Amino acid sequence: MARRCELTGKGVLVGNNVSHANNKTKRRFLPNLVDVTLQSEALGRGVRVRCAAAALRTVEHRGGLDKFLMVAKDGELSERMLRLKREVTAASAPETPAA
Repeated sequence: MARRCELTGKGVLVGNNVSHANNKTKRRFLPNLVDVTLQSEALGRGVRVRCAAAALRTVEHRGGLDKFLMVAKDGELSERMLRLKREVTAASAPETPAA
């Protein structure tokens, strides 16, 4: 499983450990990923997501998973979240009466 946030696309960064003697060795900076279940009001069910802790704060700030997905750029979302975004869009769109 990739170490990448499904909502923001945040992934692993690479850098150096620098010792007091200025020796440099490669290291990895891992994102703080958490497994959570977020509720979708439009779909009426929970969705399991592996996302960064900072992304959770953003989801809460924007008013929930549905509103976060509507504003999110498609390039940042995972394939699974893109499918969910389409489902949410279809479920929340007002139904037009047949003429």
